[in-house]
Amino acid sequence: MSPSTDTVIAEPYQFISGTAPLLISIPHAGTHLTPEVASGLSDAAPPLSDTDWHIPQLYDFARALGASILVGQYSRFVIDLNRPSDDKPLYTTATTGLYPDTLFDGRDTFKPGMTPTDAQRQLYLDQIWQPYHQKIQAELARMKQEFGYALLFDAHSIASVIPRLFDGQLPDLNLGTNSGASCSPALSEILERTCNQQTRFSHVLNGRFKGGYITRAYGQPDRDIHAVQLELAQVNYMEELEPFAFAPDKAAQLQELLKRLLEGMVRWGEDRYKQGAV
Repeated sequence: MSPSTDTVIAEPYQFISGTAPLLISIPHAGTHLTPEVASGLSDAAPPLSDTDWHIPQLYDFARALGASILVGQYSRFVIDLNRPSDDKPLYTTATTGLYPDTLFDGRDTFKPGMTPTDAQRQLYLDQIWQPYHQKIQAELARMKQEFGYALLFDAHSIASVIPRLFDGQLPDLNLGTNSGASCSPALSEILERTCNQQTRFSHVLNGRFKGGYITRAYGQPDRDIHAVQLELAQVNYMEELEPFAFAPDKAAQLQELLKRLLEGMVRWGEDRYKQGAV
């Protein structure tokens, strides 16, 4: 996979509008780099190994479910769309920030003295981070206006073994609901039940990954906005070594479960709000 290099663009995301009250956010699949980031990367960084590879392709089936899909275009090495704009840490354990200076394995992202300037990073915040979040807000508001509620599914993936971040091998599916604060408990139960109805893939709810900034900021069940994050172990749909190739046969099996999860979310929303539940 070769990263692309460009200047900051007016719309730093791709968006597909859907017909259902479901928004799939994919903040970490981007590989675009600004010139200053590209020239400053350390020898370890150019493979962009911390990218959520192939997630738009993996979730392409969701278009047939009526989902809206929002995909960030810039690498998290430029700015991380799933971190708060004030860069406050989301986890007490090892993590990376709004402007990642280390890779997931702990090596430096940039050569010494080659990190972008404060002014450049402010530009990334204004022209990359802000538009992405403004689009989330606008789409959730549109869904609430049309349907009375909105469902947000924040889609991620990560290498299955990263000793700096977690012990051993990560479960295959890592659901996060900000420890139950970002969605209705009934929705969490639906998702867990769906995972329990199969045996191929392991899963956990609110384990190492409880949900990043997007889940925590926008999941407001008391306002009828329900957010869930799913962190997938990449071993189940791709090769985890460079060039990080997509594995169609493995992916197809995972997609069957992902489809059931999203269908369960949509059905739950329809049933709950059709009945006028609160």
